[in-house]
Amino acid sequence: GYATATDLADWLVREAGIPFREAHHATGAAVRLAESRGAPLDALDLADLQAIDPRIDERVFTALSVDASVAARTSYGG
Repeated sequence: GYATATDLADWLVREAGIPFREAHHATGAAVRLAESRGAPLDALDLADLQAIDPRIDERVFTALSVDASVAARTSYGG
C-alpha cells in the first residue's frame, strides 16, 4: 500500500507551506504515479515529485520512509 501518503501530505503542509487541499491533491497525484509504476512513494525521484508540485524539495525523502513514518507517530496507538 501507500501508508506513507499521509506522511507526504503532512510534510507538504508542515515543511513546504502548502495548504492542505493542495497537499491532498499533490499526494493523490504522487500515489497515482507510484502506483502506475508499481513502486512505493519513496522510489519516485525528485524530478517526478517536482513535476507534481515544484515546491517539493529533497527534504521530502526524510518523510517517505516507513521508518520515518513510524517514528512520527508518538501518541499511544499512533
